[in-house]
Amino acid sequence: MTDALDFGWLETGYRALLEGAVMTIWLTLCSTVLGLGISILGAAARRGRIRWLRAVVGIYVEAIRNTPFIVQLFFIYFGLPGIGINLDPITAAILAMTLNVGAYATEIVAAGLDAVPVGQREAAQALGLRPRVVFLKVVLPQALAVIFPALASQVVITMLDSAVASQISVRELTMRANLIQSETFRPFETFLIAAAVYLVLSVLLRRVMTLCAKRYLGAGLS
Repeated sequence: MTDALDFGWLETGYRALLEGAVMTIWLTLCSTVLGLGISILGAAARRGRIRWLRAVVGIYVEAIRNTPFIVQLFFIYFGLPGIGINLDPITAAILAMTLNVGAYATEIVAAGLDAVPVGQREAAQALGLRPRVVFLKVVLPQALAVIFPALASQVVITMLDSAVASQISVRELTMRANLIQSETFRPFETFLIAAAVYLVLSVLLRRVMTLCAKRYLGAGLS
């Protein structure tokens, strides 16, 4: 007969899980902000007139999208020291997640830019607005509103992928849960709680992004 479920370890272990959840949120926040910045620049370059820049962005996107995230993380953390670039685990995790978000979101943002009617650009240009202003004030907001569902999903996936950072000793949620189960010998209960925390974080993250989209993008989202 199997032992009865025991969650008594939560009396002391909840603090470790909370700290792990905070680290997970921090990794997600940093990589999302930086990655979205890269994606906007990358999407603009992919639709720009500079051929060599389009090629560079294309190589970057294909390289990231066609290799496993864990290999990218290991390359940054274990590989770069071979050429004299040493990063602490948290910085390495943020860099890997940022590059990953940037590559996937570049294609998403590019699709959003294509969805904006050409007439919108032409009307803004007819008013005498500079190309940069047209892009930032007219085209980009409309594109982000269109691609919000896909972009939100990508951010949630990024948060879930942050669990891989435990492989380089970043004390995020998965790492904390693994340490707890190794001490309590209650892996079922520990990872059940960890999964529940990830679920709650995913739902909350999506709702926060939806509220922000409604306020700043005017997107009609539920």
